[in-house]
Amino acid sequence: MPPATPQAREHRPVLLEEAVAGLAPRPGGIYVDATYGRGGHARRLLSELGENGRLLVVDRDPEAIAHAEEQFAGDQRVTVRRSSFAHLAAVAAELDLSGRIDGLLMDLGLSSPQVDDPQRGFSFSASGPVDMRMDPDAGESAADWLAHAEEGEIARVLREYGEERFARRIARAIVRERARGALESTAALAETIAGAVPASPPGRHPATRSFQAIRIHVNGELEALDRLLADLPELIRVGGRVAIISFHSLEDRRVKRFMRGGRDAPKVVGGVPLPDGPKPPFRPLGRVLRPDAAECEQNPRARSAVLRIAERQA
Repeated sequence: MPPATPQAREHRPVLLEEAVAGLAPRPGGIYVDATYGRGGHARRLLSELGENGRLLVVDRDPEAIAHAEEQFAGDQRVTVRRSSFAHLAAVAAELDLSGRIDGLLMDLGLSSPQVDDPQRGFSFSASGPVDMRMDPDAGESAADWLAHAEEGEIARVLREYGEERFARRIARAIVRERARGALESTAALAETIAGAVPASPPGRHPATRSFQAIRIHVNGELEALDRLLADLPELIRVGGRVAIISFHSLEDRRVKRFMRGGRDAPKVVGGVPLPDGPKPPFRPLGRVLRPDAAECEQNPRARSAVLRIAERQA
């Protein structure tokens, strides 16, 4: 298959200026881009650093790492590591960065090259293998999982990770079609899902939620996020900041709860707030940020992005 066109592979970083500004970067600080993608945020962050600054970029996608190594070849300020952000604590320990990081940025969305390459299997806009792995060298592909998962497990994944109200019907259709050997491509999978969904919101393909759910499950995305959030207090120095961009409610709820110290809202009894417990390790900064109309027009994939920023407390 010919390579994707440059236009198809172009990646526009979401909330670029807002995310970098939220970290309030210092020229000599230590920063981490934990989801390199195609480096838009990393390049902008690096532009704020002086000769003594340091930037660690991390990604588990081998294509992203190859891109980073090419982009930053010879720049002594930049360290590139192939890893899931779930293992960032181990990477930081190896580099003697634990507790010294001034700022960490994460963009939890897929990069445009991942979405636009049919061979990766993330999208049904062009047919390809049903893969969906962020790291194609590790773990079970979506096709392998769908080949053996029980109907009830498929329905659970679609319901929990895709918030799909027709999860049971879709799971039943997938099991029926796989018995016929009819799920060999993303196009076939999308068609099967669409045939099981009686209605979907205008402008949204009926397979959208299911593809999201399967991808989240195959990559263990929520478990990876939970692990990193748990490790952040040991990674970020007091006064350091984190900026996290999420794209769906399952991620954003976790990030919001973490930044509020595990509390969804102040607890009130009889109209009187209860006393606060121990001070949480992070405090939210400012309001939630979303792309403006101009950014969404230029980059429709930014529409659902949500940026939250927090600071490490003493």
